[in-house]
Amino acid sequence: MLDNPQQPRIDESALRYEGWRIVAVCFLLATFGWGLGFYGQSVYVAELQRARGWPASLISSGTTFFYLFGALLVVFVGEAVRKYGPRLCLIAGTLAMAAAAVAIGAVREPWQLYLADAVLAFGWAGTSLAMITNTISLWFDQKRGMAISLALNGASFGGIVGVPLLVTLIGHIGFASAMYAAAGAMLVLLLPVILLLVGRPPDLHGWHATAKARPQSSTEIRAWALRDVGFLTVTIAFALVLFAQVGFIVHLISFLDPVIGRERAAVAVAVLTAMAVIGRVLFSMVIDRLNQRLAAALSFLSQAAALCVVINLHNDYVLIAACAVFGFSVGNLITLPSLIVQQEFDSASFGVLISLNTAINQVTYAFGPGVVGFLRDFSGGYALPFYLCIALEVAAAALIMVRGKPKAKTA
Repeated sequence: MLDNPQQPRIDESALRYEGWRIVAVCFLLATFGWGLGFYGQSVYVAELQRARGWPASLISSGTTFFYLFGALLVVFVGEAVRKYGPRLCLIAGTLAMAAAAVAIGAVREPWQLYLADAVLAFGWAGTSLAMITNTISLWFDQKRGMAISLALNGASFGGIVGVPLLVTLIGHIGFASAMYAAAGAMLVLLLPVILLLVGRPPDLHGWHATAKARPQSSTEIRAWALRDVGFLTVTIAFALVLFAQVGFIVHLISFLDPVIGRERAAVAVAVLTAMAVIGRVLFSMVIDRLNQRLAAALSFLSQAAALCVVINLHNDYVLIAACAVFGFSVGNLITLPSLIVQQEFDSASFGVLISLNTAINQVTYAFGPGVVGFLRDFSGGYALPFYLCIALEVAAAALIMVRGKPKAKTA
């Protein structure tokens, strides 16, 4: 990357660099975003089914609607950040997620659930992967991989700590009051931090100096990307893997329960989640220096190998070890697409491209649990759907190594 002659060189590794404060903000944002938007879905299904007596299929279809509508909104996150700035977008995402938490707590009729899920989709778009990667990309270039990886540990923290706290709170004060309290905590903790710490980003790519030049429109960038071999191989490969990954994880306890018992199944899931954090932290130290397509392919193959063990070996400790191997790359698979896009494409197009990539992935993995469940019912066991997941992982490992023609990057 060429240095902007009007800007001093920025030392992104310095502890005093303001970008690390942005990482802390995004960590907190991810904690609430994933805690209420992703992992919280299992809590909502259970509580609404218990309190309202609605069928699981009705509530789960609301979850599918949330993912699909959210994917549509995620497409536009990059241009929103570029047009309105990161501070305003982070505030909007926080307000939308808090409003969604209140709406879910107030649900009394099925139509209200779908309305609440629609609001939740806006909150998810403003607090999840696309928002975080777009925001961090404004402060980091050379250390972007480490910054994104550290920020996204908030997603795991939201699942490991946030959801148990929410469940405990529900047990003490009830579902509605717990959701209202979660919304209040999000507003109290996040809004002041965003207002105090998120300011004007540095001009890493010379965008300010070239603002008068007519850039490609977002529509033009998306149309070009959907015809570009390099972008398509990244997007399709990760879509296939996330379909397999989400489908496997959602059904993991159901598979392990009759094999090793509910208690050890819960241990296996906890180990998988913990290894996702460990893998992301360790990977963050070297991720910016790796061949990222190769690292992605090896991650896919490691998950495929772990799935083979899960299907064929039913020893307690072996299954837990296989879950650990699978989990080691879980966190990195949501970090790597943004790094490959950064490395191979024009910096000015990054926000639009990673938002499009994230949206396509989300649409795809929304169907993962349903397809795995359907194949399980059809075949009478998990071998068929898990072998499908293995096939998708192996195919993705081959596909990710297909590069398009090199693109000239602008600085």
